[in-house]
This record gives sequence, structure tokens and C-alpha cells, in this order.
Amino acid sequence: MQTDAVGVGCPKTDLSDSIDSKFHVLVCVTGSVAALKLPLLVCQLLQIPGVEVRVVTTEHASHFYDIAEIPVRVYTDKDEWEMWQQRSDPVLHIELRRWAHLLLIAPLDANTLGKIASGICDNLLTCVVRAWDQRRPLLFCPAMNTAMWNHPITARQISTLMEFGYVEIPCIAKKLVCGDEGKGAMAEVTTIVDTVKQFLPSASTLP
Repeated sequence: MQTDAVGVGCPKTDLSDSIDSKFHVLVCVTGSVAALKLPLLVCQLLQIPGVEVRVVTTEHASHFYDIAEIPVRVYTDKDEWEMWQQRSDPVLHIELRRWAHLLLIAPLDANTLGKIASGICDNLLTCVVRAWDQRRPLLFCPAMNTAMWNHPITARQISTLMEFGYVEIPCIAKKLVCGDEGKGAMAEVTTIVDTVKQFLPSASTLP
């Protein structure tokens, strides 16, 4: 099922239309103000030779960026429910999980961090994560207010994700949009892209 949630000039293709020889990166974006960097992140990932990108967004994340600036297919909770009408229909979060060679959550806000650490899957994004093939890399980029980052439960939840085998791309210290200064800002886009590149050879050999 296609929606208008796709960048200007980008062909509306289904997952089945993807070229098998390409390396598939699924970018999941949550409701942190750092989601405003999504257009830049997708653009830089697409500059990696042989990489194909799709995006899964939460409803709150879409508040921070213009979906018309995203030049790839963007999937929402609405797509999950509209795709499935009867028993024989595909389930979107399973199809996305099968399609992707690497899952990148950037940014990962405090709310979704808590959900993933607790096994909650109440939207398309968290369902993809819960169904993720753990033989394939999952990278996450925390992003939240400094006070939220410093709360003791945050370190515990980050540790839980790393115990699952997920890879943290650490947040950085800077002056945040809210005016606070300290740790909690999402890693720079160049850092994120460079980290993704490190996983291309090993991930591309996975079934």
C-alpha cells in the first residue's frame, strides 16, 4: 500500500521492487528534535555506493522534518494497518525486517528507548525492532534532554540494548535546542554514516 509519505521525485516502489544486490539500510526515526537531521542523514547514506535506504517514522518524529525532503520511501503506522486487510496479506513490520540488512535508529528518544528495553511493540517502528533478525546489525543513536540522559534509568536501558547485541553510537555534549547544555545530543551525522560503513562488508554476507 502506497501513501504520499515519500520524497519529491522519488518513485513509489514496494519492497519487492528493490534490487537484491544492494545493501538495504532501514532508518528508524523517533520523536526527538534531532529528527530534523533526517533529510541530511538519508542524503549522506544514499551517497554510499550500493546502499538503498527506507525510513520508518513514528508519528511524533514527523513533527520535526518535512517529509517532502526525504527522497526515499517513508513508512508510518498507517501503512502497517492499511497493508493488512486479510489473512493472506503481508505484514509490513515483517516485510521490512526481511528487507533490511542493517537497522539504524537515529534518533532514539527516551520514550522509544524505554519501550525497546522493555520489549514493548506498540507501533510500526517498535514492531520492526522486536522482530529484528539478531544476526544482522542494529545501531542506535540516543538523543534526549541532558536531565533525561542523566536519569539513572537511562544507563540501565542503554545497557539492556547493548546486552541484546545492539550497537550504541554515543550521544554527544553540546548546547541543546531547549537551551540546556550537556550530554544528550545525537551523534553528528558524519559519525553515524561512518559507523554504518563499518558494517557494510560483514552485514552484506548475511542471508
